[in-house]
Amino acid sequence: MSQYSALPRTVAFAMCGSFCTFDAVLPQIARLRARGWEVLPVLSASAGTLDTRFGTAAALRARLEELTGHAPLDTLQQVEPLGPKRMARALVIAPCTGTTLSLLAGGISSTPVTLAAKSMLRGSLPVVVALSTNDGLSGSAASLAALLQRKNYYFVPFGQDDSYKKPHSLKSDLALLPDTLDCALKGTQIQPLLL
Repeated sequence: MSQYSALPRTVAFAMCGSFCTFDAVLPQIARLRARGWEVLPVLSASAGTLDTRFGTAAALRARLEELTGHAPLDTLQQVEPLGPKRMARALVIAPCTGTTLSLLAGGISSTPVTLAAKSMLRGSLPVVVALSTNDGLSGSAASLAALLQRKNYYFVPFGQDDSYKKPHSLKSDLALLPDTLDCALKGTQIQPLLL
């Protein structure tokens, strides 16, 4: 019997402030729902409060509630029980920015997203990371390397998103997110990792 079999078929799904990626991320939540997952949305401070040329924070919150049936969790108090109370089988962070990647690598749990990760990891539950960062092959490279070596972190396959105009930028193939989650729940990193 898997350690996950007693848990509800629920995944926590955290979004960070890579605003240009939101339109590609939201359909993945719908895909998870179609596969029978209950989804608990989590928002970083940036994703949950900032209006940008890609949309308003209020519109994102409304869309997440429409997709999941749950209001987004966006405080430390709301996310802390995710792991200890076994509220979810896994945490997905999509999009995961370079800032969040670096906080995770440094063990800093000062944001709703990083505390959600710490909460899940304390019970050895998987954290699935979908990168979207302009400095993945520069400033955030060391953080990426650190997390690739850590137990219970799994990555949605990624590659350079525009190697000529943005040579340091990395982006995950979000279409592979549901399959990455399935593999992570079996303790396996989906392959190939690099696209």
